[in-house]
Amino acid sequence: MNSYCINSYAKVNIGLQILNKRPDSYHNINTLFQEIDLCDTIELRKKKHGCNFSSNVDWLKNNKSNLCVNAWLQLSNSFDIGGVSIFLKKKIPPGSGLGGGSSNAAAIIKGLCYLYSIKPIHKDLISIATNLGADVPFFLNGGLQSASGIGENLIPLSGSINGTYLLVIPDCKIDTTWAYNKYKNFLDSTREALNFADILKGDEIPFKLFENDFESIVIPAYPEIAEIKNKLWSCGSKFVSLSGSGSTVYGIFDDEAKAKSAESLFLPNYTTFIANPISNML
Repeated sequence: MNSYCINSYAKVNIGLQILNKRPDSYHNINTLFQEIDLCDTIELRKKKHGCNFSSNVDWLKNNKSNLCVNAWLQLSNSFDIGGVSIFLKKKIPPGSGLGGGSSNAAAIIKGLCYLYSIKPIHKDLISIATNLGADVPFFLNGGLQSASGIGENLIPLSGSINGTYLLVIPDCKIDTTWAYNKYKNFLDSTREALNFADILKGDEIPFKLFENDFESIVIPAYPEIAEIKNKLWSCGSKFVSLSGSGSTVYGIFDDEAKAKSAESLFLPNYTTFIANPISNML
């Protein structure tokens, strides 16, 4: 096999607790990651050596600042693989809290393993993924997972958070480092992490328990986020939240018709996507 195509899916956070700051300056979190079917596509082609990257966007460069290139470099340092040509067709907006860059890195790792017929043990892949970014390990398996630590301690959960997801993305870009730094005054060392897996065991999901701590920082600084949230609630969403530190706000609807009706109220002023959750097959 000389070429391989792979989808690189987005995620949303359903609930996100920021628990404390670690000695390494990262923060321990507690969240649910839900993979959704909004995706970039990546085509990989074997070459003798080196990595050549191209894309339909011009802001991604062919160097180590690019997570796709860095993923190839990390894997090639650990395993006997050749070079690769990468073409990334980007659809997931950058800086939107949907994990596009992390998903791309994980897709490159999985795609190269398939292309070069290597079968690393799971802990080696997790180590490589964690070196690339806190969200990258999640995307190795995707689906629905609870996450702790900086996001690398993962527990796969069966099924998915069902519904039709309407993603609304304003033009503002929210810097994750800024958001964590602003939240430091709200940290509570006595706070307990919710057990999201147990919460999901009931017949109905108590969405009121799934709060995103970043909203206390982001909404006062970006009132437009609050306006989007309120409009999604008024359209009949059963849950509305910021994903990660933003800027995407999403609503979960009972059916696609309601989601599409709500979407029409945001067009053409916002970038929007209709998406569905991807289930874990445990």
